[in-house]
Amino acid sequence: MDFLNVTSSLNGRRWVGPTVEVNRAAEALTQTGGIDRALAQILARRGVTSEGVEAFLAPSLRELLPDPRSLRDMEPAASRFLRAVKGRERIAIFADYDVDGGASAALLIDWLRQMGREATLYVPDRIDEGYGPNVPAMQALGRDHDLIVCVDCGTLSHEPVAAAGCDVVILDHHLGGETLPDCVACVNPNRQDEDGALAHLCAAAVVFLMLVEANRQARVDGAPALPDLMAMLDLVALATVADVAPLIGVNRAFVRQGLVVMGRRQRPGLAALADAAKMDTAPTSYHLGYLLGPRINAGGRIGRADLGARLLSTTDPHEAAAMADRLNGLNADRREIEAGVQAAALAQAEARGLDGPLVWAAGEGWHPGVVGIVASRLKEATNRPAIVIGLDGDEGKGSGRSVAGVDLGAAIQRLAAEGLLIKGGGHKMAAGLSVVRASLEDAMTRLGELLEKQGAGRGGAADLRLDGVLMPGAATLDLVRRVEAAGPFGAGASAPRFVFPDVTVSFAKRIGENHLKLRFGDGLGQALDAISFGAFDGPLGPELSTRTGGRFHLAGRLEINTWGGRQSVQMRLEDAAPAHEG
Repeated sequence: MDFLNVTSSLNGRRWVGPTVEVNRAAEALTQTGGIDRALAQILARRGVTSEGVEAFLAPSLRELLPDPRSLRDMEPAASRFLRAVKGRERIAIFADYDVDGGASAALLIDWLRQMGREATLYVPDRIDEGYGPNVPAMQALGRDHDLIVCVDCGTLSHEPVAAAGCDVVILDHHLGGETLPDCVACVNPNRQDEDGALAHLCAAAVVFLMLVEANRQARVDGAPALPDLMAMLDLVALATVADVAPLIGVNRAFVRQGLVVMGRRQRPGLAALADAAKMDTAPTSYHLGYLLGPRINAGGRIGRADLGARLLSTTDPHEAAAMADRLNGLNADRREIEAGVQAAALAQAEARGLDGPLVWAAGEGWHPGVVGIVASRLKEATNRPAIVIGLDGDEGKGSGRSVAGVDLGAAIQRLAAEGLLIKGGGHKMAAGLSVVRASLEDAMTRLGELLEKQGAGRGGAADLRLDGVLMPGAATLDLVRRVEAAGPFGAGASAPRFVFPDVTVSFAKRIGENHLKLRFGDGLGQALDAISFGAFDGPLGPELSTRTGGRFHLAGRLEINTWGGRQSVQMRLEDAAPAHEG
């Protein structure tokens, strides 16, 4: 049943409330666990029982951390890595150019530095070299090094790994093929011969587990002092959120404890980047995904590919500040480039139709560094997998983003195996591809067929899922803090959305270019502030700003706003519907 009878909100969305089963489970939690209703609704949606509440609200890394050796090739990977360290061998790190790759490289560099060793960092250029190891780069590294560690890449790189001419260890999480490269070890929870129990890990988490195993082996050999891995969880948390890994299992503990570490501001690169992004509160998963992550990615997208990894691994505050400023500027440039591509891609996708199993667009000269972000925007707008491709000459390079329950990486890999792509791969929620221009239409048609078989396109594009109803007087600082205890929120664990029903908008004002600030109340003296970013890009801003005094149902997320040293509750408004239609 439509929640509050809203079948089409101001944003054209149908509101969907908790199921009967979730409501019953929430009621049971309030009665048996002494939990308030708002928090109980969130826990019930996540399937938490009264017996599991305590463990869920305080996820323990000690309890949730898997045995590293449960992953295939982990022991030989750590053993070869340690042998290189002990033997003072020359080590190179070949890393992907995104946040996950940069954080993975920084983990290894940090660990090695504490052990008195250095490593060569190599990050390929997105445009000139593309994703993953390539033959010339691996040959050059192999001539000067004894061991190459590939992080966040390498699982499908048979020829480049063979060309290295030295030992290679792969620490990755991208979907594996039927065969693996000929290397010392390929540690990857998404290998074909893994059971999938740890498929939700990002590459930095795999690297962290390898370092756990390396520390274990080193202790057995009598090493006197080893790096503190707990102090490195800020990097694992950052990569987990930025790579949109689902916040389930050990990932919840990684992010929860990593945020605590980050709050100490002991990593110069992250501290400098937080300052550049004007973060003035304790870090949250939102900051990782929307403030820090995009800035680190900006280097690999439109600037120097290794800038993010270098920032995360530097120990020099002055160098960190300079690199953070550079990344902040590149991120602003990226937003400008992205806006142009997004407008063109959306227009093209709308002309093609947004009701199929796949939404896609391709354009001449679209910057390869922003097509993935634009694909994400299309996916969010349509609730369908999206592909965006930049064409250059006879070929196109693109990125895709998927929705829950649809494995885009597997479909892309299938397409490559069928010969419709030059190459392609990734994981469930994101993938990259290269395609011959002449094959583009056929490839996208076939991809749509593969995704439709997985159920893509069946869900309503406009469904907004809501957790319950609140009145303004109930939205206290204490409630928001209790709700936040059910976090971290992100992929696979969406932040709770509440509806304030039949409230009156007493103030509404446009701020910045396209944002909306408003205040609303229930007529009983209780009022709440709200902000809606990008509201004037759609109907929400124009409608609410001209209807002061009107009654609406307002839907969104609650957050704590800090201003002038004082804290207050603020609503992050996402949608609204006229109350008289409810």
